Amino acid sequence: MNFIQKNFKGILVCFLIAIPSWLIGKSFPVIGGPVIAILAGMVITCFWTEKGTAESGIKWTSKIILQTAVVLLGFGMNLGVILQTGKQSLPIIISTISTSLIIAWLLRKVLNVPSNTSILVGVGSSICGGSAIAATAPVIDADDTEVAQAISVIFFFNVIAAVLFPVLGNALGFDTTSGNAFGVFAGTAINDTSSVTAAASTWDSMWNLGSETLNTAVTVKLTRTLAIIPITLVLSLVRAKSDAKDGKTSGKFSLKRAFPMFILYFIIAAVITTVCMSLGVSADVFAPLKELSKFFIIMAMAAIGLNSNVVKLVKSGGKPILLGASCWVGITVVSLAMQHIMHIW
Repeated sequence: MNFIQKNFKGILVCFLIAIPSWLIGKSFPVIGGPVIAILAGMVITCFWTEKGTAESGIKWTSKIILQTAVVLLGFGMNLGVILQTGKQSLPIIISTISTSLIIAWLLRKVLNVPSNTSILVGVGSSICGGSAIAATAPVIDADDTEVAQAISVIFFFNVIAAVLFPVLGNALGFDTTSGNAFGVFAGTAINDTSSVTAAASTWDSMWNLGSETLNTAVTVKLTRTLAIIPITLVLSLVRAKSDAKDGKTSGKFSLKRAFPMFILYFIIAAVITTVCMSLGVSADVFAPLKELSKFFIIMAMAAIGLNSNVVKLVKSGGKPILLGASCWVGITVVSLAMQHIMHIW
């Protein structure tokens, strides 16, 4: 009862913002519900200066609901199918992820971008956009303004990629009789699943390929999403060791304390899905949980928008965008180069 009294108002506000954001996002998937929710939260917080009793619930939503959303993402992953069909693209995925993270790390000091923002832009660009940012933010203790900034950067390049990539693929001479090469390109070089879907679907429509490109691109993208697991674990260990060294935590480094439990639950959810599907359970059984995960991410983004400093976000927006552009160009070039080396394109 005490929890409800303390947090109900803030949770309710986030929920009410999330519902229309979710519905509008379904009509405009390239933009997506999370971006709409975070923008709505930013606008509302400009006028709602006295959050009062709602503040606790908003903070709870931005942390706990976000972690719950990541756990539920695991129910959308059949690890066996993803690894089997995505193994062709695995070297490209590893190369592009490494490229983005290295670029983000190198440019962090050059551009004087805050460490957390550079990490979030790096993982968002290299792994799976908003989902990777959602998984990484609690691990590195990123504040809501840093999360909002990273989401905004990823969204900007998502929209560009959805429009530009089919044109770029045609100009580069991708095979138009098969969707495999362009599907691998889109799946490895575009940040977010919604934009991967949009670009791949456009390519299918351009060359009457049915859903061949889309199937390849989404499979590659899901394989890429699995990188959330090792990346967040490494970041949590680095963070915990750094905190122990700086005296921010009591005692010596503890692996148990460093391990992000919600990532363990994410892995368990993926294993449950894989086992069930291997026993003949339909993927449709897990569809409601996948949809709930998407809604929870939108709800958490509404909370993050409500907690964001819009003025600070606008003033410091240029450098993260340049960082995101550098990561994106690097990923695109490496993806194309690896496909040439592997004779996919």
